[in-house]
Amino acid sequence: MKTAESKGILTSEFKDYLPKITHNFEEVKKDNDFIYHARIPDVKSLEPIGKAALAKPILHGEKMNPSSQDMFSALLPLAVQQAVSAFDLRKTEIINREKERMQSETQMLNGILASLNLPAALEDTSGSSLPQSIKDKAQAVKEKGGMEVVERLFNELPSLHQRNNEILAECERMLKDEEDSDTELRSKFGSQWIRTPSGKLNAPLKNNLSKYAQMVSTAHSADGIVKEKYEKHKDKIALLCLPEEQLTADLPAGSPVAACPSVDRLKALMRDVESLKSEREMLIGELESNAIDMKAKFLSALSSEGNVNEQALSVETLGEVYGPLQKRIQDNISKQEQLVHDIQIANNEFSKEKNNSSSANKREALLCELAAAHDDYVELLGNLQEGSKFYNNLTEILVNFQNKINDFCFARKTEKEEVVKDLQKDIVAATNQPTPLAPPHHNANQKPARPPPPKVGDNASAPPPHNWGYPSASADSQQIPQQQTAYPPYPAYPYPYPPVPNAYNPYGQIVMPPFPPAPGYQGQPTYPGSYPYPQQQQPPTGTYPYPQQQYRPWQP
Repeated sequence: MKTAESKGILTSEFKDYLPKITHNFEEVKKDNDFIYHARIPDVKSLEPIGKAALAKPILHGEKMNPSSQDMFSALLPLAVQQAVSAFDLRKTEIINREKERMQSETQMLNGILASLNLPAALEDTSGSSLPQSIKDKAQAVKEKGGMEVVERLFNELPSLHQRNNEILAECERMLKDEEDSDTELRSKFGSQWIRTPSGKLNAPLKNNLSKYAQMVSTAHSADGIVKEKYEKHKDKIALLCLPEEQLTADLPAGSPVAACPSVDRLKALMRDVESLKSEREMLIGELESNAIDMKAKFLSALSSEGNVNEQALSVETLGEVYGPLQKRIQDNISKQEQLVHDIQIANNEFSKEKNNSSSANKREALLCELAAAHDDYVELLGNLQEGSKFYNNLTEILVNFQNKINDFCFARKTEKEEVVKDLQKDIVAATNQPTPLAPPHHNANQKPARPPPPKVGDNASAPPPHNWGYPSASADSQQIPQQQTAYPPYPAYPYPYPPVPNAYNPYGQIVMPPFPPAPGYQGQPTYPGSYPYPQQQQPPTGTYPYPQQQYRPWQP
């Protein structure tokens, strides 16, 4: 164990048991040394510890999970997949067309029977009791909620319609405000406003908005039609909601016709009608239950011919499968035409035998109206439920559409603010450019320059200044005639200007006051009046109270 521990091959689980093993070994060794004195065999004479097979390599089967389906089993070539989709479309068209034919014929048959008050008229052969069909229809109306459900749905429709209109109006307002803002800024900045016009970007949103508005308008018109139909049959639907005893009492009495031969004939025809409807239900079930797998046929055609002739294969297969069903459907429709003809003839005979009094005629008309009221109630309830569902679904769609318009307007607003900020920066940068110089003709009316001051004192009495090697200005002044001015002479001061005191600067040079000029110095000569600016004058020399050192420049 010490060797294994030194080599670092002990696992963490074995290290947990190592102190216990060591303790037990010391206890056993101590007991053996003092008590048992048993011989301890040499380690080399013991058999090595066998190896346990922790894992056994086994070849897995074809599938890891036999109950699972191969994920690549439905993988098909593109041509086969397109052919299967086209075949399913053809199949769906055939099924929907045949179902629509049979449902249309069934509705027409029900309308004819309702107009003849069949089979309710056959149940009212006694002329006093309530027909069983009317009882069933009245019970069905009560189970569906009666007048209360219809009134509640009618009261909910205006609020749902108003909610959708408010969402549409808000969407239209947001788009209009955003477009007006873009148009205003475009007219303000002109050609600098290079952003895409809002009218071009919001065109798809406006198209969807008009489409949703048209849908809401169409639904509102349909609500009006349903409301008119409800008002027309409202009284008869209210009769169906009455208790059975009260409904029976409200019906006029009729004459008994139970023994008439036309009654038996009509009952037999009604049984044929029920069998005809049952056959249609069975045909519809067979149409929907047929499952045709064309993958193998399309794959075979692709492998043998190199392409898939979907139309030929689909038409052939659909004709084989649905051809017999279509023939049976046509026979069923033809049977209905003959059956309706026989019912009309038998009902005419039954009406002649039954309608011998005005009371019987009123009873027959009321029973027909009650049967029609039941059918209208079922249709109205379905229309109202469908309309309520339509408005709720449309509200959800319009809310998502409104959120999309909000995002669009927010993005356009952010973009507008950035563009306006950039344009304002450009305008500010353009105003900070250097001011151009005025043209020369703007300086034509300037005032003339100020003339120079006159000479101070008499230059004849003063000796000429000493020339230290610099060119003299008097020679030039003699060549240029001086102008005579009429200004009075400036007063002369006896002392030079005192130097301005300077602050202490340890790194700067000491500014010394200028040396006084030599005696008899009368200042700089006066320049002629042609110079635009006056020359600075030196103050006249005077008598200083202290002796001054005469400065002479160094001459080599």
